[in-house]
Amino acid sequence: MGRIVVGVDGSESSVKALHWAVRQGELTGDTVEAVNSWEYPATSWASMMPGMPEDFDPQALATVALTETLEEALGAQGAAAVSKVVVIGNPAQSLLDRAEGANLLVVGARGYSGLKATVLGSVSLHVTQHAPCPVTVVRG
Repeated sequence: MGRIVVGVDGSESSVKALHWAVRQGELTGDTVEAVNSWEYPATSWASMMPGMPEDFDPQALATVALTETLEEALGAQGAAAVSKVVVIGNPAQSLLDRAEGANLLVVGARGYSGLKATVLGSVSLHVTQHAPCPVTVVRG
């Protein structure tokens, strides 16, 4: 039994990737690990924002968002069967790091191509070029 890593950021394309990964896990017996990553410019950034509470915790917010996305997409039972990982860092690099030793990495594609993908970045493009395991890109 192995592990399938799937990137879940709450977007429609990531939810489709999540469904695909869960179904693949059912077929292969692999466990599914849903990964959400977040980052912001600097640790002092939150303290510079007027009205930002001192106890602002983006890690906790990202964890809640991932849990809610899993429950909405899979139901409470299905969400309980998926392990949740929330990490600080660039989304593409975070997925590559988590994919070490995995059987498969699954990501959604938002459909950016050409200049838009170059300017905005493309997680799916980056992970397909650098992943330590096979990658499935789920398109809409």
